[in-house]
Amino acid sequence: MPGKIRKRSPLKLPDKPYIALGLEGSANKLGAGVIKHSPDGSTVVLSNVRHTYITPPGEGFQPRDTAQHHRQWAMSIIKDAMKQAGISLHDIDCICYTKGPGMGAPLTSVALVARTLSLLYGKPLVGVNHCVGHIEMGRQITGAQNPVVLYVSGGNTQVIAYSQQCYRIFGETLDIAVGNCLDRFARVINLRNDPSPGYNIEQEAKKGTRLLPLPYTTKGMDVSLSGILTSTEAYTLDKRFRMDGVANEGEDVITSQDLCFSLQETVFAMLVEITERAMAHIGSKEVLIVGGVGCNERLQEMMGVMAQERDGQIFATDERFCIDNGIMIAQAGLLSYRMGFQTPITKSTCTQRFRTDEVHVAWRA
Repeated sequence: MPGKIRKRSPLKLPDKPYIALGLEGSANKLGAGVIKHSPDGSTVVLSNVRHTYITPPGEGFQPRDTAQHHRQWAMSIIKDAMKQAGISLHDIDCICYTKGPGMGAPLTSVALVARTLSLLYGKPLVGVNHCVGHIEMGRQITGAQNPVVLYVSGGNTQVIAYSQQCYRIFGETLDIAVGNCLDRFARVINLRNDPSPGYNIEQEAKKGTRLLPLPYTTKGMDVSLSGILTSTEAYTLDKRFRMDGVANEGEDVITSQDLCFSLQETVFAMLVEITERAMAHIGSKEVLIVGGVGCNERLQEMMGVMAQERDGQIFATDERFCIDNGIMIAQAGLLSYRMGFQTPITKSTCTQRFRTDEVHVAWRA
């Protein structure tokens, strides 16, 4: 049989070093990062600075307050990013910002900063899809070639695979995202928001010993998470529930650690199932987990078991790159810029519901 023809990448090696500044602020993380693409094909992260807006336990972050945080910290983290990179804004080739998806007010605040810097320094703008930023940074850091991508964060839950210069969505949540599900339950049991509700849920889950029955809702390639959240919250009203986990001898109790454990195990099993189904559909042996929830070690472990059983491989990053950051926006934006794309000032708006599959991935074969 003839060998498989390998398509040549439309992205040519740069004729000179290209440097981009990336600005991210779609939720409560404000990030600025500088990346360099060199003529030898190498990619170097010059800086990656982030500041998180943290609210008191039991409270979520509101768009107006989050936007105010971003306005307050924007110039400080940009200056830190440029200082760490050892360059000035005059040295960069383009300014990349998150166009969407995300929360409207925070997105708009960061876009305003990007526009201002573009006009002050005469640098072209590149609007970037937040989800594509996660994927491209994940591919760059891990070396994954053509994986099925599980994108899990506070606002998004999607199973994605690349085809014909587009990231196709094979499955997604039908209601709330997995990160939102975990965050909301963390507020119910009054967990701290520092460093993040999801991280604290993960630590509590490690202490859980009892797997409680919860709704397992996969619908084809999609999942539904609002029902499992409601059912987990309902256990906190049960007379057996003990927030502190203290029980008298022989007493049947339900602890907050058990609930965190049960919620994680059930939700992650659902995500592993739909990811495996996508792998079988396209014949892939690679899984790349991106997004803030992708840092969860238990999710990585469960996905790793599935991938190993299929003679496959799992790719994931640490909190520097899986949690929202400016460098992922710089990476995706610079790839787009090298393919000739720029965002005119008049069109440098934000789109709260910017779908992953609306992006022309011109830099891939």
